[in-house]
Amino acid sequence: MISRAEVVRTAESIAAIQQDDGGVPWPEGHVDAWNHVECLMAMTVAGLDEPVRRGYAYLARHQRADGSWPMKLVDGVPAELGGETNHAAYVAAGLWHHHLVTGDRAFTERNWLMVKAALDYVAGLQTERGEIVWERDARGRPSAYALLTGCSSIHQGLRCGVRLAELLGDPQPHWELAADRLAHVLTEHPEAFTDKSRFSMDWYYPVLGGAVRGRQAFELLEREWATFVVPGLGIRCVSDQPWVTGAETCELVLALDALGDRGRARTLFSDVQHLRHEDGSYWTGWQFANRKHFPHERSGYTAAAIVLAADALLELSPGSGLFRDLAGTAVFDPEVCGCAAGTGSRVPPQGAEQGETL
Repeated sequence: MISRAEVVRTAESIAAIQQDDGGVPWPEGHVDAWNHVECLMAMTVAGLDEPVRRGYAYLARHQRADGSWPMKLVDGVPAELGGETNHAAYVAAGLWHHHLVTGDRAFTERNWLMVKAALDYVAGLQTERGEIVWERDARGRPSAYALLTGCSSIHQGLRCGVRLAELLGDPQPHWELAADRLAHVLTEHPEAFTDKSRFSMDWYYPVLGGAVRGRQAFELLEREWATFVVPGLGIRCVSDQPWVTGAETCELVLALDALGDRGRARTLFSDVQHLRHEDGSYWTGWQFANRKHFPHERSGYTAAAIVLAADALLELSPGSGLFRDLAGTAVFDPEVCGCAAGTGSRVPPQGAEQGETL
């Protein structure tokens, strides 16, 4: 485990890459709403109020009339115009998390209309069966398919939006209905989603997003544990490559913690500390066949996942139970899990699969 001071230092490494306009970019230089919000959540845990406020102001400035955000922004200018549903939904998770940590109702009220527009955009792209398609393209056309990881994250955003609505006395029952229908599809209709099963995110995200809990969740995680988990290093980003990544590993930590499986959560969190840099930032990943960091970058979203996982395990802030409290209560049962001894949006960068640039 790492100390509270080390957690703050990691959050400060995110603040160090924040742009003057408030955006928190990928190493390549673009900003997307989902990873931007994740970074704001991490800085909120660390009490970095000023960069967090600038980050939410950035979101408010760049939200479009339909409630969405451009898929990519570079220096504040849209670089990809499609609007991803999971990007829009995650803003609700971020604002609910901010309220849990700070209790700042005035801030929540100021950003409420932004969340309402975002979740209405999301709910408007739900199909008759219940899945939510992944985007509306630059011409305003809904995508023809849905993504399991994205819909799992959307489920979390809708649940958080319902709680914000209750807090502010502005009920949005259609969001709750949308979340219920989406949860049903996530648990009962795998055929609704385009096959991305080689990505670890498609494995654990239904648990992380709160749609799958209890015995079904433990069984789901056991099914592919040996496929993705590399003891001592973390988890693979994709099943067929010798490449572990810090963000995916910490998201699995959060999923395990949500189920009460803190033994394996702590083990994985400890395992991934080999990615920590001396300045508190984190390398994105490690290619363990070639024994090189890949890509050769330290990313804000990886640092953010580290901070959120540390908060869940160490309970550093009042928002530490965000993922744990999403849906129901699932107590860790080693007989169900079978492994009592202990031991998901981001696309692999160019060259990760062939290894020619590693």
